[in-house]
Amino acid sequence: MVSGRRPDLRGDGVDLSGDGRSVFVIFNPASGRGRGRRRQTEYLDLLGRHLPGFQHGVTAAPGDENRLADEALSAGFQTLVAVGGDGTWSHVADRLLTSGRTDVRLGLLPAGTGNDFGRSLGLRFSDPEAAVKALAAGRTRRLDAGRILTPSAPGEPGSLAPPTAPARVRHFLNLVGFGFDIAVLDAAAGARFLKGEALYKLTALQQLFRFPGIEAEIHSPTGRVGGGRHLMVTISNSPYFGGGFPIAPRATVEDGRLHACMIGDASPLRRMKLFGDAGKGRHVDAPEVSIVDGAHFRVEFGGPVRFEADGDVFTVDGGVLEVEVLPGALEVLGD
Repeated sequence: MVSGRRPDLRGDGVDLSGDGRSVFVIFNPASGRGRGRRRQTEYLDLLGRHLPGFQHGVTAAPGDENRLADEALSAGFQTLVAVGGDGTWSHVADRLLTSGRTDVRLGLLPAGTGNDFGRSLGLRFSDPEAAVKALAAGRTRRLDAGRILTPSAPGEPGSLAPPTAPARVRHFLNLVGFGFDIAVLDAAAGARFLKGEALYKLTALQQLFRFPGIEAEIHSPTGRVGGGRHLMVTISNSPYFGGGFPIAPRATVEDGRLHACMIGDASPLRRMKLFGDAGKGRHVDAPEVSIVDGAHFRVEFGGPVRFEADGDVFTVDGGVLEVEVLPGALEVLGD
């Protein structure tokens, strides 16, 4: 769905930095459990003041980010701005990377729940004008992205129903996770009152006592790097997940590496200690925790896999998932 009349996708938008590039902004009003809708009017005003001439579209259903991004790319826009949370940003980045276009820049404005990738870039939900000004300045950075090589299909948090969309190779910005974080997303999907970081932390605390753990074998090109029963396995491009937990504290979005964090299973009380330490990045010293850096990882399970990528749930039919890093794959606006 497009806000107002359907935009003329001719690519005749604003000049960001004197090079004649045009701007198309994709709003997801459903992001952040309604935060995106409330923030949309404010961003439209700020963009109108700092980036006059931009065009925009508004999502009406899951997957509309993909459609709007594809239409804008086909129309020749050379700057795509995604307004939402990690999931919205990830969908738009995925379409850009899938297109193979290397002449298109990505802009990110925070309006979501976790904002974990945004933390890596200094983007704060509390300061929308600073985010728009950084966008308008036209400076860019080359950031890494991840690619999930095993074809996967979207799933629904809290549901084991077979996916309806076809499986395909896809990309991620922040993190791929297995085990505990899927249980947290499933629990959060049924929450009615809390949102943001408080929602993540409360549902995570609940699942420390309920989640049974997973069996997984993790391999890198150097060989097997972890195995057995785990509370959680994450493969990160940036340091944060779950609304601010520095799960891979040494990671940066420009180091050309992925960071696999493997947390072995433990008793509920020990899990609580690990959970508390993870909030401060101190879990890395625990005997149950191992973090391995690499450009490529393969995770093996005993059967079909449910995993999360940037806060969205996906499934694969087989018991193996492979991911790799794409160093400097994205030109992203911002300081």
